[in-house]
Amino acid sequence: MSDAQDRRTNIAAAATLPDAAPDHDAKPMPQHVSDVLYILAILVEYGRHLLDTIQRRAGRAGFSTIAQFFGTARIPVILAHLQRGIMRAVALERLLLERARTGRDLVLRSRRDATARAAKPHAPSPATASAAPPDTPSSQPAARRPAPQEPLTPDTIPSMRAIEAEVRSRPIGRTLVAISLDFGLAPLLCAAPFGTDLFNLFRWYGGSFGKYFMEIRRREKRFDQLELDHNPALGRPAQTRDEVRQILGFFAGEHPFDPFAPQPGPAPSPAPGMVPAAAATGPP
Repeated sequence: MSDAQDRRTNIAAAATLPDAAPDHDAKPMPQHVSDVLYILAILVEYGRHLLDTIQRRAGRAGFSTIAQFFGTARIPVILAHLQRGIMRAVALERLLLERARTGRDLVLRSRRDATARAAKPHAPSPATASAAPPDTPSSQPAARRPAPQEPLTPDTIPSMRAIEAEVRSRPIGRTLVAISLDFGLAPLLCAAPFGTDLFNLFRWYGGSFGKYFMEIRRREKRFDQLELDHNPALGRPAQTRDEVRQILGFFAGEHPFDPFAPQPGPAPSPAPGMVPAAAATGPP
């Protein structure tokens, strides 16, 4: 089997991975691990929904509102990011469940921790130390990063093994940032409570909201310069949350709305001489 075929097999397996069966003999779920798993499940629901609908959305007005946060309107590139994001999420879920089985909770990085880290840049952060297992094998292959000028494509997505090695070598907050960027998830697309919780997890577990937001802005500018200037037919992205809701149908953190799902038709009219059921509920 070729490397490209192997990657596609891993992607398909990750995208359809069933939820883990409950382990009745397991220890109680540590609170902070449970909190991250909850937000991760919502994040993955958004990414999988977009993966399922992105090709059909590309043919409708308002596609640029979604595409701008990927920095491109090229569907293969967007699909590759969505697929890699799901693979990263699966790897992170496995890591968190491993911690839960041992009863080890995550440690939030406090403001004092952040100050100490700034004073001693070579000292490991408590969040970093708690986010990755202490016995991570160093022999696992690291995910190959495309060169800055090389867009991610289905043929350059790392294998699942490499993705798992990447996730285990990083603070959990950095992985959440990477997943959010792979899903093209900007603050404008998030429901307020979910967005606040997600961005707090970035900070608490070794990620950087500032770097995440700078990358979102870089993609917006790139999209404006390289896509809209050469293809005005894409249309300008939505500027308000009301416009975003009309285009996307929901915000991340809400139940996804599928505009392509069959909609129920009107109820059939009663036969002549028959009384509608709703009108026949009272006494004669």
